[in-house]
Amino acid sequence: MSIIVQKYGGTSVGSIDKIKAVAERIIQRKLKGDDVVVVVSAMGKTTDLLIGMAKEISPNPNKRELDMLVSTGEQVSIALLAMALHEKGYDSVSLTGFQAGIKTEGAHTKNRITDIDIKNVKKHLKEGRIVVVAGFQGINESGDITTLGRGGSDTTAVALAARLKCRCEIYTDVEGVYSVDPRLYPNAHKLNSICYEEMMEMASLGAGVMETRAVEIGCKYNVPIYVAISHGAAQGTIIKEYDDTMEGKAITGLTVSDNVLMVTVNNVENRLKNIAIIFDRLAKHNVNIDMISQTAPFEGHINVSFTASMEDEYTIADITKELKKEMPNIKVCTDSSISKISVVGIGMMKQSGVAARVFNIFADNDIEFKQVTTSEISISYTVAAKDKQKAVMAIAKELEL
Repeated sequence: MSIIVQKYGGTSVGSIDKIKAVAERIIQRKLKGDDVVVVVSAMGKTTDLLIGMAKEISPNPNKRELDMLVSTGEQVSIALLAMALHEKGYDSVSLTGFQAGIKTEGAHTKNRITDIDIKNVKKHLKEGRIVVVAGFQGINESGDITTLGRGGSDTTAVALAARLKCRCEIYTDVEGVYSVDPRLYPNAHKLNSICYEEMMEMASLGAGVMETRAVEIGCKYNVPIYVAISHGAAQGTIIKEYDDTMEGKAITGLTVSDNVLMVTVNNVENRLKNIAIIFDRLAKHNVNIDMISQTAPFEGHINVSFTASMEDEYTIADITKELKKEMPNIKVCTDSSISKISVVGIGMMKQSGVAARVFNIFADNDIEFKQVTTSEISISYTVAAKDKQKAVMAIAKELEL
């Protein structure tokens, strides 16, 4: 008998009928002789609805109270799923993040898992129960309920699998990991396998099928992660360690992120201290910065641009007010009408010319880009949102994705 961790996303438990169907799927796995731990997200669009309610009260709600509010979504899901399992004759228990021993630290709405005390989970498994755990949440040193940010249920599931030393299965509304989001490029290929490094890069650059930290944990603790659709029997994608069969193409996938805010700080006096002040303020407010670019000095001044998540828009607005008190001559411009397009592939480490090919694609299709950043296995570009679809179609076709 082995332990398996399964995770079901919000669309998979979006209605009572779907919850009943998930319960039946879990039972089939239990009948094969496995001990099953199930992690679930909030039903459907529940989290979005709760955040919307909070923003009707305040455009920038108190983060602690926001965690308290949105954590209730998963508690509804786990209770209903446990009830469905009981109704079908299978002993089950629902556990909140706290009850499952999930310990976190960091800023509210962006906490990270520090440890999981699995004694309670293992106790219930030993007693023959199916354990249903609330994803996306934990408890910090102060005893406050915390949440892990978007996609946090993936992180919960993989972290539990790491502590239980078992495989993790992520069930969602797509059949696996695709080279490109099929909604943007219908001819996209489904990948039979992908290495942790490529999946981490794709997730961090906008691929919504997995959360970056979940893949990072999987890589660190060598947890095989299987991604598949929550209904039907279609073969999914396995995320695993790199092997030589994965090196055929320079590019494995293309990702798109629309949740991007580009901020440009103009007329900054060219002193290293000033640049440090800008990014120090952002760091202190837990704003994660992605792309950074800087112009060459001109008449003693520079312009600095960076991108961040749209979720930090109000925080950044407050920070820029602080910066203007220290640097009264700066002018700050924001642009939310942009998309970030990235090509990812571990093959780029040994094959050259990818950047040149993409630049030529942009030139041939009259697509302007605002910023470019690179890593060993990815290249990212920011483009006007109006050009996103054209860019995706052109790149995916040219690179045979």
